[in-house]
Amino acid sequence: MTVTVYAVGGGQMAEAILRAALKKEVIDPSSTTVTDIAEQRVEYLREKYGFDTQAELDKKKLTTADIILLGIRPQDNWKETIAQIGATQTKAQVISIIAGVTLAQLQKASESKLALTRIIPNTLTDTGYGYSGAALGGEADRELVTPFLESFGKVDFIPEEQIDIYTGYAVCGPNYVYNFYIALTNAGVLSGLSRKQANAVALENLKGAAEFLELTGKHAYELLDINNSAGGVGIAAQHAIDASDFAAGIQNAVLAAVKRTTELGKKDE
Repeated sequence: MTVTVYAVGGGQMAEAILRAALKKEVIDPSSTTVTDIAEQRVEYLREKYGFDTQAELDKKKLTTADIILLGIRPQDNWKETIAQIGATQTKAQVISIIAGVTLAQLQKASESKLALTRIIPNTLTDTGYGYSGAALGGEADRELVTPFLESFGKVDFIPEEQIDIYTGYAVCGPNYVYNFYIALTNAGVLSGLSRKQANAVALENLKGAAEFLELTGKHAYELLDINNSAGGVGIAAQHAIDASDFAAGIQNAVLAAVKRTTELGKKDE
């Protein structure tokens, strides 16, 4: 069963969300409307996906939508847009991906009681992997928003105060994996493998190790014990890792990302 969606803002993140929802058949092009101030985006989204696209808000469609996706930028005049949506008295579930704008700010700007959910979407939408963090407002209906949110990955319903942590840890998560992949493939080339060999082996090990963690349900330390026999090659590699700044480097990167997210959020208050 599909839902009627109205996306306010048709940028890359909103497009990625809608594309994944379309793939999962949670939405249908004929019942999806996108408003964007950029004429090129309006034309592009209409031609590529068959969405009903326009440059100005359609109050009637806002009123009849099941879900309104707020994909406008925080530097745009979001307060005016939210006020216009609130004035329609829509009963839709309103899902916001506006960075740094809280549920309280959105509710105040709407001058009405909107059913608000604030999310920090994952960036792996096309794969079906990744977690989005979702904070429900007082009027939001978890049962109604969940199928849409799960169409572009897994969803973790969290207190709003964890949004910044989720941004720095979960949403930036692929960055840490990409950096590890680069370091590992470079190590393979340094050891004497071709770039093609190193890339293929590293990717297969990443996929296999992740699958094995999920399949066995074991802690990573337990799996390391299986791989690291006494006096063997694995434990020699483990000793070198333990003696390095590897773990601290990852942890410091996450803390830096969370800190920066918090700073940007305060800037928008």
